[in-house]
Amino acid sequence: MICVFNTLTRKKEEFVPLKKGRVGMYVCGPTVYDHDHIGHAWNYTTSDLLRRLFEYNGYKVKQVMNITDVGHLTSDADIGEDKLEKSARERGETAWQIAKFFTKIYLLDRDKLNLEKPQVICKATDHIKEMIRLVQILIDKGYGYETNDGIYFDTAKFKDYGKLSGNTLERLKEGARVEINPEKRNPSDFALWKFSPAGKKRDMEWKAFGKMGFPGWHIECSAMSMKYLGENFDLHTGGEDNIFPHHECERAQSEAATAKKFVNYWFHTRFLMVEGEKMSKSLKNFFTIKDLEDKGYSALDLRYLFLTAHYRSQLNFTWQSLEAAKIAREKLNNFILSVKGKGKVNKNYKDQFLSFINNDLDTARGLALIWQLLKDKDISDADKKAAILDFDQFLGLRLAKLKKKKNIIPKKIIQLVKEREKARKDKDWARSDELRQLIEKEGFSVEDTKNGPIIATFFCGKKSTW
Repeated sequence: MICVFNTLTRKKEEFVPLKKGRVGMYVCGPTVYDHDHIGHAWNYTTSDLLRRLFEYNGYKVKQVMNITDVGHLTSDADIGEDKLEKSARERGETAWQIAKFFTKIYLLDRDKLNLEKPQVICKATDHIKEMIRLVQILIDKGYGYETNDGIYFDTAKFKDYGKLSGNTLERLKEGARVEINPEKRNPSDFALWKFSPAGKKRDMEWKAFGKMGFPGWHIECSAMSMKYLGENFDLHTGGEDNIFPHHECERAQSEAATAKKFVNYWFHTRFLMVEGEKMSKSLKNFFTIKDLEDKGYSALDLRYLFLTAHYRSQLNFTWQSLEAAKIAREKLNNFILSVKGKGKVNKNYKDQFLSFINNDLDTARGLALIWQLLKDKDISDADKKAAILDFDQFLGLRLAKLKKKKNIIPKKIIQLVKEREKARKDKDWARSDELRQLIEKEGFSVEDTKNGPIIATFFCGKKSTW
């Protein structure tokens, strides 16, 4: 049995798919106007782990992910510039060029994080016809109305508005500021389609509803998810910042159009904190995958760090925690590389692992079980390796693809380590400590394992077993 926390019901529920053995899953993808940061990576990694969870349990998953390359304004209040147009203006390029460039960077980062490729990756600009058709359905059903700057959704006509986020119409009305668009019927009404500003030519605009314009942010996900997964599907994922207004509006317009339940399970990842603070460029704690690589870390070190936390917890990124994740991952890699031969997956450990991850994606306990397994003297190393490689189908640390690196350890260091091994066998602990200090002065460390010493360089973080 797989249980997940459903944002819609605010409780952990047993997952029951619409079709036996199959899962339809939609992932809110990036708005490709700038580099993604590690907070985005946290969100996409947990969505990837959720997909891997179902596949590890034998389900066939159809994962659909959008690329937002138009329509995401700088303000959630449907005002301000389109983020793509703004980025293009600042960089002196077209919105199409900006979208193409940052989509490529995003997909490269996904590969570095070892995120499985969605079966469908759909761009908003490739689905304008579907969006226009959906907006027209909402107009025909009385949910959509026109103002001078666009077509809006009348939230007062959708009785369940606020059910997902808790932001009811009454609460939103009480907290509403002075309305910038006096033509809106309710402060919570949101744009389905925006008209291009008078006298301004946009890079991305289409003729619809008698004028040039472009889609609202929310309409794209409804149009594309229903095209590829149907009017009712199993799972929708995103970050907690997507709950309102994006997913609330997406749910409202979809159900208003179809008169059907849109999504059965809503899955949201908590915000990522950095050194105890919210990430922002002004605080200079806005980090990308490249920033981590420039400091000698890999995206898989970050993935390991993500595995140590629960997706509904407030994960606090620190450089110290990333360093600890890197060291732990290297130890795991070295164990896999050091063990020869094939073993069998221990059923008891496999059952425990499943019980942890199937309980609302408890990756931290699943990871801790691996270290417990490594200490188990009753299990052979070959069987330990077999179990860990099996678990890694879910964890995604690429352990099965590890290859021994060429020995970068100087002969002088290898000789010192050999002398130290002899001193240890002779129980000459004073000489052993002296040789360790000599090794460390040369910029290397030695770690003693039952499979032999592991030499590591402080300079590049790479390890070699001899």
